[in-house]
Amino acid sequence: METRPYIPWDMLNSFMIDVFKAYGVPEEDAAICADVLIESDRRGIESHGCNRFKPIYLDRIKNGTLLPVTKIDIVKETPTTVVMDANNGMGMVASYRMMEMLVEKARTYGMAGGTVFNSTHYGIAGYWTGMAERAGMIGITGTNARPSVAPTWGVEPMMGTNPLTFTMPTDEEFPFNFDCATSTVQNGKIEYYERIGKPTPAGLVVTPDGGTMTDSGQILRDMRQGQCALTPLGGLGEDTGGYKGYGFTTIVEILSAALAGGPYMKELSGKNPDGSNKMYRLGHFFFVINPEFFMGLDTFRETAGGICRELRASQKAPGAERIYTAGEKEWDAWQERKDKGCPVGESVQKELLYLRDTCNLDYRFPFED
Repeated sequence: METRPYIPWDMLNSFMIDVFKAYGVPEEDAAICADVLIESDRRGIESHGCNRFKPIYLDRIKNGTLLPVTKIDIVKETPTTVVMDANNGMGMVASYRMMEMLVEKARTYGMAGGTVFNSTHYGIAGYWTGMAERAGMIGITGTNARPSVAPTWGVEPMMGTNPLTFTMPTDEEFPFNFDCATSTVQNGKIEYYERIGKPTPAGLVVTPDGGTMTDSGQILRDMRQGQCALTPLGGLGEDTGGYKGYGFTTIVEILSAALAGGPYMKELSGKNPDGSNKMYRLGHFFFVINPEFFMGLDTFRETAGGICRELRASQKAPGAERIYTAGEKEWDAWQERKDKGCPVGESVQKELLYLRDTCNLDYRFPFED
C-alpha cells in the first residue's frame, strides 16, 4: 500500500515548467520536458520521472553539459527521412520535433525514419513511440547512453543501457507498449534503489573480478569510476541468454550512432580524460510505420488486440495471479494514480523544496502540511 504523499499532477507540471524556465529553458520547451518526465510517473516508471528532474537535467544544465536552449538543425531531409543535430540541447525537445515530422511523413508515405545526434537524455523512450501510436501508427525508437553495460564475457562498461522500444495500437484501452533497456537493469533503477535504501538484486552488476555486487550506493559510485558494469539482458555469460541482450544492445548502439555518423560507446561518457565534464553527444533513432499502407489500421488494431488478449488468457503458472502484456502494468498504474497525483519520497521532497527556494517560486506542496 502506498504511504508516500501525493502531489497533484497539475501542480507538479506547473512547478516543473517554472523551474525549467528558471534554469533558462524556453517556456514551450519546458512544457515538453515536464510532460515527458511526468508521463513516466503517470505510468509508474519512477526511475525516469521526477526522481531524475534535478540530477539528470537541472544539474547538467548547471554544470554545462546540457544547454537549456535547444538549437535544432536539419542536416539532411528526404520525403521519408530526417537527420537532426540537437546541438547539445534538450534531447526531449529534439525528439518531440523529430516525431512531429516523422508522423506527418508517414501519414503521406507510409513509413518514415529519423536520427538525432549531438543530443542528451531524452526521457522514457515510450513517450516518443506513444506519439506515433496516438496518431494510429507504430512507433520504434532507441538511444545510446553513457557506457555502463559490459559485453558478454566482459567486465568493462562499454555501451549504454540502450532501450529498444515499440508501441503499437490495439483495439483495447491501452496500446502494446514495450519500453525497456537492453540491459538487465538501467541506471535509473539503481538510482531509485539507492534513494529508497534498497539493495540491487544480485547478478545485475558485474565487477572486474567477474563477481557481482548489491550495494546500490556503492554500485553508483563504482560505476562512475568504471569499476563495475551492468549486465546485458540474460545476465552473465551465455547459459541464460546474455549474448542475446548483448546483441540487442549493440544493435541500438550502431543505429543510434552510425545512421548520423555520431560518437559512440566511451565517447559518450560525459567526461574528459582529466575527469572534467564534457557534452554527452548522444544519438537517438526513430521509425514510424503507418498501418493504413498495409491492411488498414482497424485490421491492425483488432489483430494486435486479439494477440494480447489470447496471451493474457493463456494458462497461468501455479501461484500466478495474472499474465500481463506490455503496457498493461503502466495502464494500471495510471488508473491508480490519475486522481491521486504523483507519490514522492523524502529524497525527492527535499529536492523539490530546494528547487522551489533557490528559484524563488511560490509553491506549497501537500507534504508540507
